[in-house]
Formats: sequence, C-alpha cells, structure tokens
Amino acid sequence: MSELSRSDRQPKRRSPFRRFLKFTMIVVLMALIITGGVAGYMVYQVQSAAKGSHAELERGEKSDLRADAVNPGDEPVSVLFLGLDSREDDLSGRTDAMILATFNPEDKSIKMVNIPRDSYVNIPDKGTNDKINHAHAFGGVPYTINTVEQMLDVPVDYVVSLNFLAFMEIVDTIGGVEVDVPMPISDTDNATYGSIEIEEGMQTLNGEEALAYARMRKQDPRGDLGRGDRQKDIIEAVVRQSASFSTITRFDSLLDSLERNLSTNLTFGNMVSMHSYAGELNDIESLTFEGDDSMENGVYYYKIRDASLAEVSSTLKEHLEIGSAGTAAE
Repeated sequence: MSELSRSDRQPKRRSPFRRFLKFTMIVVLMALIITGGVAGYMVYQVQSAAKGSHAELERGEKSDLRADAVNPGDEPVSVLFLGLDSREDDLSGRTDAMILATFNPEDKSIKMVNIPRDSYVNIPDKGTNDKINHAHAFGGVPYTINTVEQMLDVPVDYVVSLNFLAFMEIVDTIGGVEVDVPMPISDTDNATYGSIEIEEGMQTLNGEEALAYARMRKQDPRGDLGRGDRQKDIIEAVVRQSASFSTITRFDSLLDSLERNLSTNLTFGNMVSMHSYAGELNDIESLTFEGDDSMENGVYYYKIRDASLAEVSSTLKEHLEIGSAGTAAE
C-alpha cells in the first residue's frame, strides 16, 4: 500500500464524487459493523485488510495541535475523510470530497462538516492562498492536514483516503444496491463509465449506475437538494445490502477492494474501538459553512464567511472537548 504522503503527481480530471458526504465514513465503519457479528475468521480477514491499508503519517502518531496522542476508544477524536479524484488503485491527485468528522465517546455522538472543494484558504506549506482541494495535489496528506488544521484550528487526529474507483467496486462486490429511482436518469462520464441510462422505478444498480445516480444534478428540478436525497438513497442501500447474508459470502472480495483503494493511519485496534459508533450512522449532525461565490482572474472560489468559520470551529472544539491549540478543555 502506498504511503499517505505520496502525491506530487498532477491531477487527472474532476471526479463526480464531489459531495458524497457520508460515504467514506460508512465504508470504513462497514468493516467494524461486520466484526461485531461474525466468526473469528472474518475478524482475522478484517485485521489483515486493515494492516494492508495502514500507513503512518510523516508527522508521527499525534497532531501538532495535541499535547499527546488520543485513543478513539475513550477520547474524543477527529477523522479527516478524503475522497480522491483518482482511479486504478491510485491515491494521489486532488481531493474531490473532504469531510472532517468528530467523534465523542461519552455520548457516542458524531459531528461532520463538509469542506467545499473550492474553498479559498491559505495553504501554509505552499505559502499561498488557493482552493483547498489543491493542497493534496501540492503535497499529499501532510499538506492537506496542515491546511485543514490551520483553517479550523482543530487537530486532525486520523485520516482516511479512499479513491473514486473503490465506490464502484464496493457496490459491485456487494451485488449492487436496490433503489427506487424517482425519475429517468441519464449521465455521461467518458473517463469512467461512458453514458448511463437508468429507468424510473425500483432498480438494482451496479457500481457505475449507482455513481451516475448519485452524481446527476442538471436533470433534477431540485438541483443539489435532489442530488443530496439521491446520495442518501445510495448510502442507505449500501448499508442495507452490506448487512445481508449474500454480502457476507463476498466478504473477501470486499476487503480486497478496501485494501487496494483505501489508506489510513487508523490501526485495526482503533477501528475496533470505534465499533460503538456504528449505531449512530443514521443520526449524524451535519455542520455547514456559509460563504459566497467569487471569481478572481476567471477562476471560481468559494469564500467561507468569517463568522461561519468561527462558529463551525467552536462547535468542533466543544465536541472534541478542547480549548485553544488542541489542549484539553478545563
């Protein structure tokens, strides 16, 4: 498995994976849900896959904003989920989805904020202002962590990187997902699946069709709101299908896909300790940034308002039970 820090390569093209807010977290925790109810063989397989996906960060085991490393089993932690614009088992390029989630073990609560990919921020390691999704292309996970930590003034304890290819593979591996399609859907992505046509009504979608269903926006009269509901449909369908007996028979293939397409500094022990959060996946509090569209020299940026940034930062700090600079709150 490639190290988390690699990614000086140039980005290939924009992925349609942009606003799949909860998917990366559910994929990671899917293995945890399974470990709670199957035999030792599967636990061993999960442990092997977790080891294959594990990669240490260059900074070491703790955030620079932490006095000490934190354990997700008994301390509040943050996890940065990165959906990468890459294919062919590649974990380089730009981030097309960036979600920071915080977990509090006392009340088993989860908070999550989607960081818009076009957010105009300072990239400290580069010494310039740019879109936040460029940080990963400039310097991989280290640059991305430093940018997010400076932006929100909260520590990033763990990172999970998942590429765009993995989503389709996982849907195919679990035998597809059943969705009640609200309208005929047509989508084209020549670099991924060509043209996809999906009929209205109850359908079983394969990986390519599920991605097209989740990404289509222009044909939906509700725009981004409609797309958000369709993404929720897919997420729920993935969770339902993952719990079925037929999926357990494809367990090895599912773990193989995760091992090849996922990289994280979470250890197997960390993952097991987070199993208690599995029941909260349908009750996640989503935080939202307020901002304004901006064009500079013909380039689009999303400029987050200072008040909104401060509010989200304060909420995350409170959930992580920290004061300034990542220290424990009094």
